[in-house]
This record gives sequence, structure tokens and C-alpha cells, in this order.
Amino acid sequence: MTRLRRFASLLGMAAIIAFFAWQLPDTFLTARNWLNISQQVSMLAVVAVTMTVVMAMGDFDLSVGAMASLSGVVAATLFVAGWPVPQALAAALALGLLGGLVNGLLVSVIGILPFVATLATLTIYSGAAFLVSGGRTIFGRDIPQAFSDFARGGVQIGVANGRPLLLPALTLVALAVAAMCWVVLEQTNYGRRLYAIGGNAQAARLAGVRVTLLRLSAFGFTGLGAAIAGLMYAARVASANPTQGDGVMLTAIAAVFLGMTLTENGQPRVLATLAGVIVLGVLDNGLTQMNVNSYLREVMIGAIILAAVTLSALSRRRR
Repeated sequence: MTRLRRFASLLGMAAIIAFFAWQLPDTFLTARNWLNISQQVSMLAVVAVTMTVVMAMGDFDLSVGAMASLSGVVAATLFVAGWPVPQALAAALALGLLGGLVNGLLVSVIGILPFVATLATLTIYSGAAFLVSGGRTIFGRDIPQAFSDFARGGVQIGVANGRPLLLPALTLVALAVAAMCWVVLEQTNYGRRLYAIGGNAQAARLAGVRVTLLRLSAFGFTGLGAAIAGLMYAARVASANPTQGDGVMLTAIAAVFLGMTLTENGQPRVLATLAGVIVLGVLDNGLTQMNVNSYLREVMIGAIILAAVTLSALSRRRR
């Protein structure tokens, strides 16, 4: 069943790409379009791969979207107040780490269920974003040019039709975060202990694993990832608003679940999560190019996610 699930997932992903290549022969498979997709999903990728760290333990964090919004408006507000770019960014990242640690404290120390704890902090962080920004979008001259220029830059990797092809800077940031998460989860004792907690937290504790500390740190890691994503979005659009992270949490969790259909034992894995992110990005890009109604796009993407999660659940039930 596991092999069948993985084969069905790979076949489905290939079918999606083949369909759009058939429907959009002049644009879809071009290097420029794929580089554009990579930039579009860069924020989602950062949230999803850092969410993978928490989901490896069997937990999840509902507050990442709100934290992405809060970090963006905090950085923008500090820019307006005259803070230099490095200090403002450091403050926003520290806020994300702190918010994640608060989530970890509520879950691992106090013992509140992750759904309840992070649902509560989602509301708190979202309200804080509105308070800090005054409910308005901070944009234009308030955003330092160097900050927004970074998001528009990249590394030239070729030329197409006389124009340079750039690997976007935001894509490079997402790849760097993904590489770090992959090393943490796949190449360290820390990552192996997180998976042990996800398998059986009580057995891991009896084996000497410091479950409370590890869960605390994992939530901190995810909060930091949300802050990075919020700053990436603010840099890309040269603005910050208290709703900029709306929707990214559910999509990130969906990407992790899609990736889980590709792994041998159905566990969250960084590379598999990236594959899930790419699938969602390809779907959105292809359907947008085909001028499919945005509401119908949401229905179609949701149906594909539901199919993937159902397939994964059936596989686990038969093991």
C-alpha cells in the first residue's frame, strides 16, 4: 500500500505538470515561468519547511500566518521610527522566535493541546499586528529602498530572449532555510529525537529524550521561520499590512501533508514538503494562466489536498 500511495502521488504530480504543459505550451514550461513560480512560493516554502520541524513531533502551529503578519508590520514600523535595516530585521526575527517559544511553553510546559494553544496565540498575534500598524498598510517611502531592492534582485543563471534569467533572491533564502531544516531533521540527533517524540512521546521520555525542551525549541524554530517569511513578503511587495500572512498557515500544513504522501512511512520530511510546495505553486500558476475563477481554484486545490490526505490515512490504516 505504501508503494502504491507513493506511486499514485508521483503519478498525480506528473499528470498536473503534463496537463498544464499541454494547455499552456508557450508559457508554462519556460524557465522564466518556473523561476517566477519559485519566487511566488518562497514565503510558503519557508513556513512549510519550518512547520515540518513541529509536525515531525506530531504537533502543528496555527499561529504562523499571524506571526508572519506581525513580524512584517513590526519591521515596517521600526523603519518608520528610523531604525537601521539590520536592527529592525533583527528585532522582527527575535519577535518571531519569542512568539514560537511562547507557543512551545504553552504546549510542552503547561500542557495545553497544540490546537488550543496556537489558536489562542493566532488571535493574540493577529490582534497585535493590527495594534502595531493601526490597521493600515505601511508602504512607499516608509520602506527602505535597500530592503525592497533585495527582494527584486537575484543571481543571473542565463539569458532568454535577450533578457537575463535571475534566480530570485527570495528563492535563495527559501532554499537556504530548507537546507538548514533538512540538516537539522535528517542529519542530527536533534532531528532523530524529534521523530522519536512523534512516534511515541512517552517512550521517548523513558528513553531519556528531553521531550519538553525539544518541543519548546521546535516551536521556537517554527516561529522564527514565520518571521522570516513575513519579512520576505514585506520586502517583495515593499509594504506591510496586518493581514499579509492570512492563508499561509493552512497552505503550509497542506504542503506538508502532500509531501507525506511521498515518504515511505508517511512521516513529514523536508524534501517531500518542498515537493508539496511546488505542486501547490504549479497548480496556482497554471490555473491563473488559464484564467480559472479564483474561487474555483481554491475548490480544486482543496480537493487535491483532500485526496492526498485521504490516501495517506488509508495507507497508515493498512500498515
